Amino acid sequence: MTRRLGLVLPILLFIAWEIAAIIVNNPFFLPKPEAVIPVLLSPFSDILGTGSLVDNAFVSIERVILGFGIAAAVAIPLGIGMGRFAVLNDFFDITLELLRPIPPLAWVPLALAWFKIGIVSIVFVIFIGAVFPILLNTVDGVRGVKNTWVEVGTTLGANERQILTKVILPGAAPTIWTGLRVGFGIAWMCVVAAEILPGPTSGLGYLIMYAYNLGQINVIIAGIIVIGLIGLTIDQGFKAVEKRWFGWRRLER
Repeated sequence: MTRRLGLVLPILLFIAWEIAAIIVNNPFFLPKPEAVIPVLLSPFSDILGTGSLVDNAFVSIERVILGFGIAAAVAIPLGIGMGRFAVLNDFFDITLELLRPIPPLAWVPLALAWFKIGIVSIVFVIFIGAVFPILLNTVDGVRGVKNTWVEVGTTLGANERQILTKVILPGAAPTIWTGLRVGFGIAWMCVVAAEILPGPTSGLGYLIMYAYNLGQINVIIAGIIVIGLIGLTIDQGFKAVEKRWFGWRRLER
C-alpha cells in the first residue's frame, strides 16, 4: 500500500507535464513526454555525438565513487577520533565549522586554479561536498554511544582498541551509515553540477549542458530524469542495507 501511494505523485506530475506541454505548445520550451520517452528507451544509443546515456551515466558514477570514497576514508577515521577524544575535537572543530558552510561549488574556481581542468578538479569538488556530512554524523554517532556500554566493556577488562572495535564502532555504525547516505546524495549532486562547468567532455552534467547549447530540450529532460533515477536507486540501496544491518536500532525506540 505504501509503495502504491508513493507512485501517485509521480503519475500526477507526469499528467501535469503532458497537460502543460500541450498548453505551452512549444517543444523548445517544454517538450511533450512523447519526445523524451524515446531517448530514455534507447539508453545505449549515441546522443548528439557524446555517447549514450549509459556511457555518460557510468562516467559520472565512477567520478562520484572516487570522490565519495576519498571523503569517507578521511571523514570516518577523523570523526571517530573527534568523537572519542576531546583534544582532537577541540583542535579541529573551529576550522571545520569555518569550512563546512562554504558551498561545494564555491570551491570550483580554486579547484580549476590548483588542479586545472580535468577529473582531479571534479573529484575535489565531490570530496568537499561529501566529507562534512559523513564527518559530522560519525562524530555524533560516536558521541551517541551509551556510556553504560563503554563502562561495561571497561569493567570486563577491554582495552581502548577493544572498546573502539567492539563497542564504539558497532554502536555508532547506524549514524555513520546515515552520514554516508547523505554524503553520497550530496556527492551525486556535486558531480553533475561540476560536469556542467567548462572542461569535462563526458558525464551526465556535460550531456545536459551540451544538449542545452544545441537546443535539445528533450535530451536535457531525459538526462535530468536519469540523474533522478540513479539517485533514487542508490538511496534505496542505502535504505535496504540500513534496514538489514541496523534493524536492531528500532528496538531501542
